[in-house]
Amino acid sequence: MSNNGHGAYPTLKQQLAADEIILAPGCFDAFSAMMVQQAGFSAAYITGASIAYTRLGMPDIGLVSMNEVATTVSLIAERVDLPLIVDGDTGWGNAINTQRTVRLFEASGATAIQLEDQTFPKRCGHLKGKSLIPAGEMVGKIKAAADARRSDDFLIIGRTDAIAVEGYDKAVERAERYVEAGADILFVEAPEDEDQQRDMCARFKGRAPLLANMVEGGSTPVSDAKALQDLGYSVVIFPGGLFRAYSLLAGEYFASLKKHGTTNAFRNRMYDFKQINELLETETILSNAAQYDAANFE
Repeated sequence: MSNNGHGAYPTLKQQLAADEIILAPGCFDAFSAMMVQQAGFSAAYITGASIAYTRLGMPDIGLVSMNEVATTVSLIAERVDLPLIVDGDTGWGNAINTQRTVRLFEASGATAIQLEDQTFPKRCGHLKGKSLIPAGEMVGKIKAAADARRSDDFLIIGRTDAIAVEGYDKAVERAERYVEAGADILFVEAPEDEDQQRDMCARFKGRAPLLANMVEGGSTPVSDAKALQDLGYSVVIFPGGLFRAYSLLAGEYFASLKKHGTTNAFRNRMYDFKQINELLETETILSNAAQYDAANFE
């Protein structure tokens, strides 16, 4: 029920053509995506890390499957109208695997896929111990991804994790090759300071929009969207912020319940039954369903 009264959103490509940076919060299921939309954002980022955290209770170390992500995308696309940027990890294999991933994600409702140059199984871009595939292999995967998409509005995000493995200069060299291969957006992961961010934005200005990844406690200083726009970024994602906030709140909730044996002490920090149904738009959904009642056709 994506057409739920919020109206049509500009495509990601249209938003990139505008002057304002795209701020895309992370989500990991239909409920969190619904809240992103209700909060007034114009795009959402479906984070593989948070899918691993919430569905598996495991860290971001390459354990989530392609089909698990695709199923999550389809459920989110059913509920919201937002353009969806989807974490595609390594494409789950070689160039042919990547093509299958692109087709599946696009059919599931994704607007853009992020593909990275780590070996498989990959791990979070801010964890140590990463390893990379050869740059030429990644070039082939980006070309394969671009050839597999059905619509030119479906965007390919080329990500390199080379800063932590080969150093900043090598990371920029890889990014250059990924732009030439057809990446629509560049994602140079885990810059270590503002100088690196400023340099990469200057290098690719006018040639490819850049995406910034804000990870609380990660390798990159966390900045606000306006500061990143001033540096030259076109997109900023906060992929894990919601899950980190939720984790803290959940811990406090369970501690309170264990201590008091009731939720009463936590009630001022919770929605009640009526409020949660207002959030879910339950009455609107039921009213819409009523037009199909059998009594209307007797």
